[in-house]
This record gives sequence, C-alpha cells and structure tokens, in this order.
Amino acid sequence: MVTATAFAEKKTMEFQAEVKQLLKIVINSLYTHKEIFLRELIANASDALDKLRILSLTDSAVLEDSSDLRIFIEVDSENRTLTISDNGIGMSYDEVIENIGTIAKSGTANFIERIKTDQTADANTDLIGRFGVGFYSAFMVAEKVTILTRPPKQDMGVKWESTGDGTYEIDQFEKGDRGTEIILKLKSVEDTGNNPDEDFLNQYTIQKHIQKHCNFVPYPIRMNFVTEQVEQDETGKVIEGTRQTVITEKTLNSIQPIWTKNPKEIEREQYIKFYEQQFHDWNEPAEIIHTRSDGTLEFTALLFIPSQAPYGLYTGEPPKGPQLYCRHMLVMNDCRELLPDYLKFVRGIVDSSDLPLNVSREVLQHNRHIQVIKNHLEKKILDSLRAVRNEDRKKYDSLWKEFGKAMKGGIFMDHKTTEKLQDLLIFESSHSPEEKTTLKEYVDRMPDGQKAIYFAAGESRTAIERLPQMEVFRDKGTEVLYFVDKIDEFLTQHLTEYAGKKLQSVSRGNLDLDEDRQDETQEKSEEQLKELLEFMRGALKDKVKDVRISKRLKTSPACLVSGDSGYSINMERLMREANQTMFRASRILEVNPDHGVIKTMDRILKENDDRTSLSDCCQLLYDQALLIENHKMEDPVRFANLVSDLIVRAYN
Repeated sequence: MVTATAFAEKKTMEFQAEVKQLLKIVINSLYTHKEIFLRELIANASDALDKLRILSLTDSAVLEDSSDLRIFIEVDSENRTLTISDNGIGMSYDEVIENIGTIAKSGTANFIERIKTDQTADANTDLIGRFGVGFYSAFMVAEKVTILTRPPKQDMGVKWESTGDGTYEIDQFEKGDRGTEIILKLKSVEDTGNNPDEDFLNQYTIQKHIQKHCNFVPYPIRMNFVTEQVEQDETGKVIEGTRQTVITEKTLNSIQPIWTKNPKEIEREQYIKFYEQQFHDWNEPAEIIHTRSDGTLEFTALLFIPSQAPYGLYTGEPPKGPQLYCRHMLVMNDCRELLPDYLKFVRGIVDSSDLPLNVSREVLQHNRHIQVIKNHLEKKILDSLRAVRNEDRKKYDSLWKEFGKAMKGGIFMDHKTTEKLQDLLIFESSHSPEEKTTLKEYVDRMPDGQKAIYFAAGESRTAIERLPQMEVFRDKGTEVLYFVDKIDEFLTQHLTEYAGKKLQSVSRGNLDLDEDRQDETQEKSEEQLKELLEFMRGALKDKVKDVRISKRLKTSPACLVSGDSGYSINMERLMREANQTMFRASRILEVNPDHGVIKTMDRILKENDDRTSLSDCCQLLYDQALLIENHKMEDPVRFANLVSDLIVRAYN
C-alpha cells in the first residue's frame, strides 16, 4: 500500500444534491448480494486498464516503467481493510471530483465518446463500466472508503476519502506508482451476521466470489495467499519448530473466456471440460452451439444441450437459465429471459456489450435487444436439433426421451411455436414397435385417399393397442400415432393439422375409412337395431349423449367415443388426475351390431321384453366401456352386483 505524504491543503466537499438519499438506495436497496461490490470495483479497475492500453497505442510513455497490467487484492485482517488496486489510467484531481464526487456520473462513458473522435486510437474500446454507481456499492460493506490514485505522467496523486455520509475529503499527495488503490475499512463482524459468504477478509471467500463474478476479466486478478507449512517425521507427527508462514502470489481468475475464441481453434475436449467446470454436469453434453452475432447488436453465446434432463426440469423446480455476461463480467447467473420456457433445459453463457441493464447491472430491462438475442438463440438451438434428427436419429430419439415433454409444452403454452416445433415432434406409432416417427414421415407413408392423421391417446403403447377403437385401424392396416405422454392430447388444441391433413382421434367423431361402404352397412344395421338403440338411449340418457352403430369395432361389443367438438373423454381423465376443475366430456356409446352381446340384447327386447334385465345389460356395457378407457366408474358397487347377478342367472 502506498503511504500518503506531503499533503497539500485538504478540502472537505459535499456530493451533489440529494446524494445522501441516493447513497442510501445504493447501500440498502440497489444490489441483491453484498459481494457484488467486488464485481463493481474490479469492473472499474478493468476499465482503467483498458483505457491505459488504448492510450498506449499512440503514446507509449503512459505505461511509464510498468507494462504488466494487473489487478491486485490485499487483505489486512488486523486493521480490517481490503484493498483493490490496479496500475491503469488513474485519475487526476479534477477527474476524481467529476467521476467520484458525482453519483451516476460515468467517466468511462465520457471516455468512449472522446475516443470515438480520435481516429488513431484502437477501435476495440471494450469497456464495461458505463453504469455510474457501481463504485458506491463499496459502502455496503465498508464504513470508510479511501481512494489513492495518480494518472500517468503526473507527479502528484489524489487522495479521496468518505464514510458515505454525503461528504468527502480530497487532497493531493506524492504517489510513486501509476494507477488506483481503493481501500475499504470493512464494517464490524456483527454487521455480516456471521455469514461466511460476507467475510471479505477471508482469502477463500474472496477467491470464490472472484471466480463466480470476475473469472473472465481480461487482466490477471492477483492476491497473496497465506498458508502454513510444517515438516513431519516418519510417523506423520509435526516436528516442533518447523511451522512457518508461506506467502504465495496467486492469480484468481481464468482471464480468457473460451467463448471469445474462434470455434475452429477449440477442441471438443476443451468445450467439455469448460462445461463440466462451469455447470457441474459430468455427463458429456449432447450438442454444443457456439454462435456470434455481429450485427447492430453484438453478442456471443456458448450453449450446451445436455445429454440428460437437468434436475427439476419436470418437477416444478426449473433449472437455471443461461448465465449473462457483459463484456466478460457476470451480470446474471440465471437469465431465463434469454430462452423460451420450452428450451429451459439448455445451459450456456451469453456475453454482450449492448444489453440494456439497470444501474445495478442485476435487472434486465425488457426491450427489443433481449428479444433479438432470444430469437437468435432459439433459432440456433432448433437448427441444431433438426440437424441431429436428420443425421443421427438414434441420438435424437435419446434427446427426445429427455426433453420431448418440455418441447411439447412449448406448443401447448404458445400456439406461435407450433410451426417452429411441429417437424421436431416424434411419436410412437403402429407402423413400428421399435422406431418413433415424425409427422412428415407419417404423411409420406399415407395411402392415397386417406384424409386424416389418426392418433390414439393412452397411458402406454400396450394400453392403446388394446383399445376397442383401434380394431378397425388394425384390420385395415391404417397407421395410428400413439399419444402416450399426458401432454400429447393437449397439443391438438393448437396442432390441429399438418401438411393439410387434419389430426383425428380414433376415439372422437365419425371416421371416414371406406366411408361409402361403411355408411351403407351402418344404415342397414341401424334399421335392424332401431328399437334396441332407442331403448339404450333411454336407459343411458343421463350418461351418454347418443347410442349409435360403430364403424370402429370388429370384435368388441361396445366403446365410448367423444363428439367432434369439446373436451375428449381422455382429456377429462387427465384433468381429474391433476385435480383440476372438473368438466364432463360428451359421451357417445358405439355398439358392434355383429357382436353376440348386441344380438342377444336385441333378441331379449323383441322376444322376451325383459326390460329390467335389458336395462342392466345397458349399464354393464357402459361401465365396461369406461373400464376399458381407464375411467372411474360412477358406481363400482352396482357394477359388481350386476356382474354377480348375471352369473347367477346364467347358471340357474
């Protein structure tokens, strides 16, 4: 630490108007976590080094005798001081008053404006401190802040000191080294609440926060680490008198972010190592997306599609969004605004200098810049998934198993995503027991004359294949998609058609398979069973909307289907399982005129006119259809009694 000597006249000055109120906001309300002060002060130090580097391109004398640009952190536990120093551009007396004595005044912003008019200067003015109040975050942890600073090629330095009470003292002194030291007299231990994360005199706490927020600052952040070493004898016992304190200078940050490098120069193993270290996932990522936008909004993104679903993806605790950096400085560790919800499984980093941040750098303002980045990332991720689907179907099936439900949720939650996602959807199908199919593959296999894409919803492939409604499709060899995820049928609220083909449930409405021949057969059967159908409608009038001859059934006596509009029976079941507001789907009971049960019921009606037994049979058919659909029967006790009575009648 430089000692101040030969002071000139000391002045006590006041901050600009209303500064006390502003300081109170900065100290108590602006930042969420106290360690942010480290990020802000190091960001300012990085700016100072950037300014010096740029000026040195046209005036090498500003480097004086020191061209090793660095940031240094020093801890003095005895005096409870933390010092952050740099050998950057420093500040003159007037600059200190202008930039430090004025809240929300940014010297960096002014510097950028000046440098734009200097055509000989380096165009790479990669400066991050354009926010104005970051320095004052130091008062969250310090009871007094002292600045010792000197610009290059000047003899006198400047000392600035304040307790954050609305006034500050400023003086000049002889300072040997170029640059700036910020000395924080830390508040008492009681003010931290014994929180180890706020013990900023602990070298490991400082290291942790630096690596979290400032790991990729483009200058080395160094610190002296104090450790104790001892000698041991052959038994491992410490030899008395050998204990000694060792001080080792250590660089705390990694300096160069991998995402700033040319992707052609990065090996996959380097990406994987970075992914493991940054996101603590030891499974190799399935896909790596390294993209850069150099348009009116410049940003770089390094994204990873995991090979396994992150913890909490489907359990109400969604994983964190991408990490947001502003010129290599961590701004937000969980920036979910940068990706749509259905891609929340993607991990990664976005680094931009053009993002509109609030003064604390912690809250994004919602405007078109965020939307531009979001649209770009969404497109890149979807393009990557399409490439995997086309080039490595086995790998894509594996990814879909992990993330398919999340992506289907994108269609359900926002109809605008339907066109983006419909070609990425894959489903189980009656076409193959092993391979899943896309909608395009289904349509390509459709025979001439088929007007709809047929699907069946159920708990599993096996359950769907046992549905009575599947009989006619199996008989004709017509392909059916299997909707086995609970969300699948909800998709059809937005995904109503594909390639001009309507999506049609096998359990909803009328079917158009061999429509002319079926209509003729149906009319004949309806005429023969007219009296029975009318009786069944009356017996089940409180339970079904209609009873009609089925075009679906081949071997089963009856099944339940839904009307062409409204909620389906399966949707009703799913909503009931989710304890949602109950509604009742319209039910239509379809009967197979060729089945022995229906023929027997017709004979009973015409020959015996046993209406009580016939009404019981109608109830049994209805309950049986519910049971097959995995629906809760309205009166299971009555169902059991009717079955028992039927057995008794059959053998007496």
